[in-house]
Amino acid sequence: MLDSTTTPCVEKQEWTQAAEKAREAAVSAGEMVGHAASAVSAMASHAASGVGRKADDLAATAGTRLQGLGDRLSQNAPQSGVLGSTSQAVVNGVKAGGKYIEDSKLTGMTEDLVELVRRNPIPAVLIAIGLGWFVGRKLGS
Repeated sequence: MLDSTTTPCVEKQEWTQAAEKAREAAVSAGEMVGHAASAVSAMASHAASGVGRKADDLAATAGTRLQGLGDRLSQNAPQSGVLGSTSQAVVNGVKAGGKYIEDSKLTGMTEDLVELVRRNPIPAVLIAIGLGWFVGRKLGS
């Protein structure tokens, strides 16, 4: 609920700051996802070469590190207001992703992906076609 003494200029300034912080948090989360994706990709190549157990261990380590990153973000992020709730949502997402990776490991993530494709075959095929088109465009350039 808004305070009746708040001026529209101050309110707009707070929203602008909140939007900027949310954008920064989203960029940071995107970078973390990129790092996690590259780690999972590296683990997948290890699993393909017959080192599945080692890949699972690496996935668990990556999950633990991702949770630690969430803890560090939580310490440095605003704790109250619009910025606080936005940053805490990002932190909770990072921690949950880290816990999933740590608990499921590469083997569990693969099983989850297979189950997702089984439940949603048409969207999975459409996504595969889209990714194939995108990769073909990038490699053809």
